[in-house]
Amino acid sequence: MDFQDLAERLRVALDSKNQAREKGLLLSRKAIQTCARAIRSIHREEWEAAEALKAEARRLVEEAEKVLRDHPEVYHGGFLQDAQKEYAEAAITYAVIRGLPLPGPDELGVPEVPYLGGMAEAMGEVRRRILDLLRRGKHAEGEALLGVMDEIYYLFTSLDYPDALTGGLRRSTDLLRSLVERTRGEFTISVIQRDLRDALQQKERLLRG
Repeated sequence: MDFQDLAERLRVALDSKNQAREKGLLLSRKAIQTCARAIRSIHREEWEAAEALKAEARRLVEEAEKVLRDHPEVYHGGFLQDAQKEYAEAAITYAVIRGLPLPGPDELGVPEVPYLGGMAEAMGEVRRRILDLLRRGKHAEGEALLGVMDEIYYLFTSLDYPDALTGGLRRSTDLLRSLVERTRGEFTISVIQRDLRDALQQKERLLRG
């Protein structure tokens, strides 16, 4: 056996994997940062910017997938899945808040496990949006979003599979239930306060009249 030749072949193979890993890691990090900017734009209602950032995030994720496709042990290392999850979160957040049809994993080009992770985390952004709407007195819009949170929670409860297959779906379901319950409680308090304020204002008008 020519050990020098063997060593050279191993070096070439590992160099290729390492280069792919470094490039895939960089692209994944950029995708995650872009998704964070997209979500910030969503909350600011900068819809065109949010759409452009979502598109850029998808391009970065797809490029990372292409770079890592020939290196499955690196592809499944975790950082690409994090980028896929963050992209799913941004896309789902955008769709829910804008009242658009919910994109599925095939539409987003994201596997089921990071898609579900992104969907769970998107509900935290939807909760933030509901609280913003309540502060602005837009209870009807907040109630509609709370209904979506309920539907997604029930979807999660219907997926009864081992955690090894779903990436910890049961924990996400428990967290989502807590999120929905807290949001519903805060929404109810806000409605009661609004109704009480309206009743007091009406009574004041009657007394003045």
